[in-house]
Amino acid sequence: MSRLPELAERIDRLLLRHEELARTNTLLEEQLQAMTAERDSLKSRLGAARARIDALLDRLPVEKAAPGADE
Repeated sequence: MSRLPELAERIDRLLLRHEELARTNTLLEEQLQAMTAERDSLKSRLGAARARIDALLDRLPVEKAAPGADE
């Protein structure tokens, strides 16, 4: 019967560890959601910036190459 208190103590430690891991997991999930939202926002901003650059490039005059310029 001396093993019963040891077993109870070990179970208590395991429960505490489980609670700590559950809290850590919740915090990590929140951080992941924040990072995902930030990534999506940055991707959207990048797409908008690319569209603006493409529009500016389309407005540039097209230069005709002089004969023999490729050589």
